[in-house]
Amino acid sequence: QVQLVESGGGLVQPGGSLRLSCAGSGFIFSRYTMSWYRQAPGKERELVATITRAGGSTNYADSVKGRFTISRDNAKNTVYLQMNSLKPEDTAVYYCSASSTIATRPRYWGQGTQVTVSS
Repeated sequence: QVQLVESGGGLVQPGGSLRLSCAGSGFIFSRYTMSWYRQAPGKERELVATITRAGGSTNYADSVKGRFTISRDNAKNTVYLQMNSLKPEDTAVYYCSASSTIATRPRYWGQGTQVTVSS
């Protein structure tokens, strides 16, 4: 049974930091490109960051460049999203996903974790 389980979300003040984790099981984690998406209320889901299978390449949405960092530990079947200098507009449900390649749509999705940035 394939599972992606996110954790680490919560309430943080503007300018603060959070680190999200996503643990995968039931599939060969190291063979998948991993991504983080987010969806704010009333908005479409958007791609935030992507990391290739061995972690050699990363991509970010312009809105988070310089503030967010995606990384992975294939030995732990886990992908991370370090979020710094958080802004209220970063408030959303964050989802991790697994894709066969960087160019294909996600095959697996997590259940999401809420991030709220507010004073």
